Amino acid sequence: MNWQDQVVLITGGTGSLGRKLTEVFLQRHPPKKLIILSRDELKQSEMQQAFPDERYPCMRYFIGDVRDRDRLYRAFDGVDVVFHAAALKQVPTAEYNPLETIRTNVLGAANVIDAAIDCNVRSVVAISTDKAANPINLYGATKLCSDKLFVAGNNYVGPRRTRFSVVRYGNVAGSRGSVVPLYLKLRETGRLPITDERMTRFWITLDQAAEFVLRCLRRMEGGEVFVPKIPSMRIADLAHAIGPNCQLDVIGIRPGEKLHEVMIPEDEARNSLEFDDFYAILPVQLGVAPADYQRRHGGRNCPESFCYSSDRNSYWLSVADLRSLLGLKIASRMVA
Repeated sequence: MNWQDQVVLITGGTGSLGRKLTEVFLQRHPPKKLIILSRDELKQSEMQQAFPDERYPCMRYFIGDVRDRDRLYRAFDGVDVVFHAAALKQVPTAEYNPLETIRTNVLGAANVIDAAIDCNVRSVVAISTDKAANPINLYGATKLCSDKLFVAGNNYVGPRRTRFSVVRYGNVAGSRGSVVPLYLKLRETGRLPITDERMTRFWITLDQAAEFVLRCLRRMEGGEVFVPKIPSMRIADLAHAIGPNCQLDVIGIRPGEKLHEVMIPEDEARNSLEFDDFYAILPVQLGVAPADYQRRHGGRNCPESFCYSSDRNSYWLSVADLRSLLGLKIASRMVA
């Protein structure tokens, strides 16, 4: 893809992934125009300072909300590619403000789909979460609805070129809401909280997430849910890696929280294909047969009993691995 001819828009572009995608584009794939759509003028101002106009003339900033359908139509005019990263993501906040979460995560997704189709956007990649797989909290339920909307959006594009796909991954190490910054802050106290000593999570960095999103954009046909192959780690090991001399306080699993992350539940395995570094859940409701998709792209069928969860993973990070990764991250932060 010749990015110099493309107009790219990121909803929620001032968030962790949006900023990382912006960095990747500007450093490696400068597009014709890169539009940041978000609600927060302060964060947009901070981004403008980080990516000054005189150095990056392709940058544009739109104050807007995915709830505002008319504003999306204005923002999407002339856009080729949309990365939809805008969402209300905090589990406790979603539980306390359910209608607000639905308006942003579900109705906002519907607005993005309508605007993309009517404005003839070519490709839309929606960013999802492990919590959308067999959801047990409202945030996960809204993201499952969002995923279903984006997959189904391929059904009614008509003669237009628009295609929609979804990227699903777990918590991003070091991003806002991650436990890593909390542990780095609390380790000086000599005590770190963990919810359960058995708890496991997948591990993905912002750089890995951004690169995976871009690879999926290049590969997508429309309707796939892409899931990266990434390592697992134990929360207790993470605490030991960050605060090796700290006492661990077990505080119990919080409402809406799972013991292990799941990205492909057993019920979706029969429609999933395994590749060397990712899985693809195929949209059989769109008439996409796994065998036909395999002929075009390769891949192997997942067994029906397969479940891609953080506790059943074959790739694990040790305490030493985590300490090394965090050391590199801290060092890079200090250099910056």
